[in-house]
Amino acid sequence: MPQWLCNQLMRAFLQKDRRQIKLLNDCWYFYRTKQTPKKQSETFIP
Repeated sequence: MPQWLCNQLMRAFLQKDRRQIKLLNDCWYFYRTKQTPKKQSETFIP
């Protein structure tokens, strides 16, 4: 997880900002799904 995302999530949890937590959570899953297929295709060499 990128450091900027960790920092923002920590801030949102400390402030108990549910809207921000949900938004950052969606960003994290979007980021992960974009990164995962790319890495898998790079590691698979027939």
